[in-house]
Amino acid sequence: MIAILKYSSGNIKSVSTALDRIGYRSIVTDNPVELMSAKKVIIPGVGEARSAMLFLKERRLDKVIRSLSQPVLGICLGLQLMTRYSEEGDTDCLGIFDSIVRRLPAGDKVPHMGWNNFSRLSDATILKGIKAEDNFYFVHSYYAEISSMTTAVCDYILPFSAAMQKDNFYATQFHPEKSGEIGERILKNFLEL
Repeated sequence: MIAILKYSSGNIKSVSTALDRIGYRSIVTDNPVELMSAKKVIIPGVGEARSAMLFLKERRLDKVIRSLSQPVLGICLGLQLMTRYSEEGDTDCLGIFDSIVRRLPAGDKVPHMGWNNFSRLSDATILKGIKAEDNFYFVHSYYAEISSMTTAVCDYILPFSAAMQKDNFYATQFHPEKSGEIGERILKNFLEL
């Protein structure tokens, strides 16, 4: 069973539809037992860090997420919530990735919205078959700083973490579910772990 975390975030339906499209069934849940027993967990995200973390903490889902041992994928806000801290709402996050989320500086078009590729790319498992020049769909005003857990870097105003990994936790700032066939490859790579 693949569990999509239900919390105060948008984009859950897009992720569910993308999984259906590539032949995987999923459930949308905030039930700790279902999350802990799922083979894979996806934390989608379009929203705001402070209210999302408040929702997770009120339901003690922050502790559940940190305790998961199966593969977990955070998407967009999901990635940002996995960091230590976000400037968005002065928010302490899950602390899985030792990175800070900062607001993209003014001076160029913010949010970063549209297609972009990578300036650097590692051989991380979920990036198998991906090339630096492949384009992915981004929409965000905040970014995770580059750290030792960064597996792909994108440049928009400045370099930032486009993908991250630590142990069984994977994350993308871009939206694989909105990135066509190349995004589906990321999802398949994750689901086949």
